[in-house]
Amino acid sequence: MPRVRRVPMRTCVACGQPRPKRELFRVVRTPEGEVVFDPTGKRNGRGAYLCGEDACMKKAIARLSRALEAEVPGEVIEHVREAREGAG
Repeated sequence: MPRVRRVPMRTCVACGQPRPKRELFRVVRTPEGEVVFDPTGKRNGRGAYLCGEDACMKKAIARLSRALEAEVPGEVIEHVREAREGAG
């Protein structure tokens, strides 16, 4: 009998909806304190996830800053928007 793999779930910091990890976009605060978009989802550091919905993108900077305990540069959100448009 084939083994059924569990799908990792993560929660969007803006809307609070749990979704499969692969459907979300990860932003990470690296150990050096830099906040960057993480398209691989494997970079070291404290991560936070966004689902990419329009309403969530509007709340993103404030919610990510709080979750990552660091200031989020605007270009990080632009990278997430570009990835969202590329995925959709």
